[in-house]
Amino acid sequence: MMISDAMNAKLNEQIASEFAAAHSYLAMACSFDGLGYKILAKRFFAQHEEERDHALKILRFVQEVGGSVALEVIPKPQTQYASAADIVNAALESEKKITEQVNAIAALAESEKDYATRSFINWFVDEQVEEVASMAELANLIELAQGNILQVETRVRHDMMAKP
Repeated sequence: MMISDAMNAKLNEQIASEFAAAHSYLAMACSFDGLGYKILAKRFFAQHEEERDHALKILRFVQEVGGSVALEVIPKPQTQYASAADIVNAALESEKKITEQVNAIAALAESEKDYATRSFINWFVDEQVEEVASMAELANLIELAQGNILQVETRVRHDMMAKP
């Protein structure tokens, strides 16, 4: 095995966290859909897929380096929110938590001189900068819209269409 037992455990924790985030984004997407905000729902369904892909990327890395994958139970996500702002703020807090976890993996890799994992996890370090910034921007947009979520939907639709 190319990674330590401690690193294997940390990576398995991260797989669970990424799957849990995916599950939460799916619940959030359903909440947006239930509120009638179809564009925000679409954005969060896409985010669900992205988080699931992150989990699978880490899972494949663990396998590649000879580690063992131990899938954890994924907790039931929150399904009831008072507002669109509450959903986005919960997503932002989740992204901040995942950033802390990714940074802890990077720190462990550095302390163990595990250059393979350090190189691998760097993609996630960079990705989390984008994830937190994106959710913070959406939270700010909702605040600026002062309750006009349809205006937010128009902006989100425009942003989604502009991405390649």
